[in-house]
Amino acid sequence: MHNLPDFPWDRLVPYKERAQAHPDGIVDLSVGTPVDPVPRIVQEALAGAADSPGYPLTYGTAELRASAAGWLRRRHGVTVDERAVLPLIGSKEFVAWLPTLLGAKQVVFPELAYPTYDVGARMAGAETVAADGLLTLGPARVDLVWVNSPSNPTGKVLPADHLRKVVSWARERGAIVASDECYIELGWEEEPISILHPDVCGGSHEGLLAVHSLSKRSNLAGYRAGFVAGDLALVARLLEIRKHAGMIMPQPVQAAMTVALGDDAHADAQRELYAARREVLRPALEKAGWRIDHSTAGLYLWASDGGDCWDQVRRLSEIGILVAPGEFYGFAGRSHIRIAVTATDERIGAAVRRLQ
Repeated sequence: MHNLPDFPWDRLVPYKERAQAHPDGIVDLSVGTPVDPVPRIVQEALAGAADSPGYPLTYGTAELRASAAGWLRRRHGVTVDERAVLPLIGSKEFVAWLPTLLGAKQVVFPELAYPTYDVGARMAGAETVAADGLLTLGPARVDLVWVNSPSNPTGKVLPADHLRKVVSWARERGAIVASDECYIELGWEEEPISILHPDVCGGSHEGLLAVHSLSKRSNLAGYRAGFVAGDLALVARLLEIRKHAGMIMPQPVQAAMTVALGDDAHADAQRELYAARREVLRPALEKAGWRIDHSTAGLYLWASDGGDCWDQVRRLSEIGILVAPGEFYGFAGRSHIRIAVTATDERIGAAVRRLQ
């Protein structure tokens, strides 16, 4: 169907089995899945909305959209019309279906990128271009441009000046820019900026969409809770299609998300946990012979020992550590591995001991 690639994670199975054979068990740093508890206030909001017999709103409740807009304003300096906010059943669903929802025929995404940008374009039957330098594309017709800052897998942050150029380039060609900002609250050495920030877009959200997720910020990966915000006309167009297609976030999740976006304390506490894990894992990898590139934000360390990525995956699996090969994210990643910092403190400690 649609010439989709094989699911890449299936290729990791033999390395996972090798890592699982370690006497002290596997340290799985291959997938950025949260391991810490869902905040209590979020659990209570979910439970409190459990009696939801009626159909939920595709558009989300007014409270949810206000909470999302408030979070953007409070934490990221972005003022967005509450009508230009739309809840998503997790951000991956939206990434995969956006080219189809827009009828895009030409899609551009980064050379090193989350594989779902490519998969979504293929599902839409669109032509794809993996390119970081848009200017090299010349006069080519483009319908949709994906940007991702902080980047998955590299942790690279795109500065406002770069994003401004992307917005200008796209507007000259009538292309839509979709910015995947799922790691925006996890800046370490650099501070990420939203495509919707006035320093980037000049105060107009025309042709722009910013995609956000609560999976990492609030440990809600299991809830499938995200939202998109930006160009009011584009959001209205997407809303109509999603109504027809039944792409509706469950009401209890809407209630939980409303509370999560309104509370910064739990997000700050979670950020500190990730910072501490990163502080011990990074130097251990460097002492063991890995160079860390970019990785100034987000939940991954983009590492290389100079060899082939699969050799590095094998080397670490032999001491019970599972990581992702950079090749999963594009040909340009073949000499790197992606290492998540989303394991428990105990497992991160085990990884550090093994690296020594």
